[in-house]
Amino acid sequence: MYQQMSYSSMQSPQKQGNSVLFQPIQDSNFYCYNFPSLNHHYMCTDQQNQQSYGLDSSSVYNSPSTTISFSTNGSTTIQESHSCPLSVTTPTDQPLSITDNCDLLDNLDIFQGQNQEDPSENERWKHVLEVVSRRDLKEMMITCAESIANNNLFVSDLLIAELKTMVSVAGDPIQRLSAYLLEGLIARLDLTGNCIYKSLKCNIPTGPKLLSYMQILYEACPYYKFAYISANSAILEAIHQAHCIHIIDFQIAQGSQWIPIIQSLANRANGPPLLRITGVDDAQSAYARNGGLEIVGSRLAKLAKSCKIPFEFHSAAMSGCEVDLNKLGLRPREAIAVNFPYILHHMPDESVGTANHRDRLIRLVRGLNPKIVTLIEQESNTNTSSFVPRFKEALEFYTAMFESVEAAMPGRESRERINVEQNCLARDVVSIVGCEGEERVERHEVLGKWRARFGMAGFKGCPLSVGVKGCVERLLEGYSKEYKVEEVDGALFLGWKGRRLFTCSAWKC
Repeated sequence: MYQQMSYSSMQSPQKQGNSVLFQPIQDSNFYCYNFPSLNHHYMCTDQQNQQSYGLDSSSVYNSPSTTISFSTNGSTTIQESHSCPLSVTTPTDQPLSITDNCDLLDNLDIFQGQNQEDPSENERWKHVLEVVSRRDLKEMMITCAESIANNNLFVSDLLIAELKTMVSVAGDPIQRLSAYLLEGLIARLDLTGNCIYKSLKCNIPTGPKLLSYMQILYEACPYYKFAYISANSAILEAIHQAHCIHIIDFQIAQGSQWIPIIQSLANRANGPPLLRITGVDDAQSAYARNGGLEIVGSRLAKLAKSCKIPFEFHSAAMSGCEVDLNKLGLRPREAIAVNFPYILHHMPDESVGTANHRDRLIRLVRGLNPKIVTLIEQESNTNTSSFVPRFKEALEFYTAMFESVEAAMPGRESRERINVEQNCLARDVVSIVGCEGEERVERHEVLGKWRARFGMAGFKGCPLSVGVKGCVERLLEGYSKEYKVEEVDGALFLGWKGRRLFTCSAWKC
């Protein structure tokens, strides 16, 4: 379906002393990572007539450094400079590296001079030097996050300078992930996390291109198919005798999940039921579709007509925070099935504000007395945990994600893989690491916490059947053997190399 394009291999770095400098690449097909300067050199304004972001969030670019400014009138200003993006320079235009010949001792003397009254700080600094000497990227990333959490800007600036020479969106999975994590750390230092998150949204490609990247990820990895197959199987089991069915999907996207449901209901022995689908939508999904919910409704209605199923589609173009009963198109005597696919973690909870839209929405759904509610979420704890544990969690989770993407899309300089990771994964990473409070929209919870929330709302767990697990196992036969599905306490977990990544659970009143 997609044409595979070849790109030249990465140019080897050149040594200058003991520091690594990446030289400008002349080949226009080479991709590396563009970071903002250190020491608060961000440009982040939000004025009446213009929004400007000094970070090139495209992450994939030719050798010249590019800054893109976006205006509310739709115009775009591009400024280029030909400085080497992965070199960090001092005011004397010399590379800053904590591994240059005598720099370690010099920096240690400086640091000790600043902390004579706190010997423990000197011990921490020695630990930092040991970490850097091992050049373990994951260990260095965690140490950098810890220094930022401790407000140790001297150490964090030096670590960031060194890390910039070690990360690349054309590297191995940990190098690629660290490139985006490092962007989030720098944004956090300059308190511009939300600004960069918004600039990433400004930089998302046109609707058809974004949709194509999502489709590539859909085919390459089983994460979306796991969600669709497991939820659909549970829903079909719950409504198999109903004559009037109303499915409420809180993240309908393209509506593709419901194609198998329509086809399955058409084959009922006693005739097809009346099927109504309410699609709740957000602006990003509409952008990816390049149009409103009428596109989804028209597509599903056409399919239902060909299958001779009575069908109605109700659009609810709003975010989950705006949903109320009057907007869901409810009717008496309907068998209601509710689907939450990778969406509830975007709802702010009690840790963000008193509105607590997360629990409010769960309680609202409980009031519908649904036959079944399906919940698909990341098995990750990034909601209420403090910064360093959250950073470690994101590092572990997305390492597995990036590894699984590479297994399906090999080739370090693959433009297709870079675009998929940038547009489908990087934005989440920046939000988790660079943003706080209301500005942090990625707030995942493990299944145990979701059990507590649904239990407090009056739901009971509905164990998924052996048949549902069998459907997922058959799906995984077409993917890497590193994927595994396991059933625990009635829920399904999809994992990669033993690390649980996603979970599907079902609930009833």
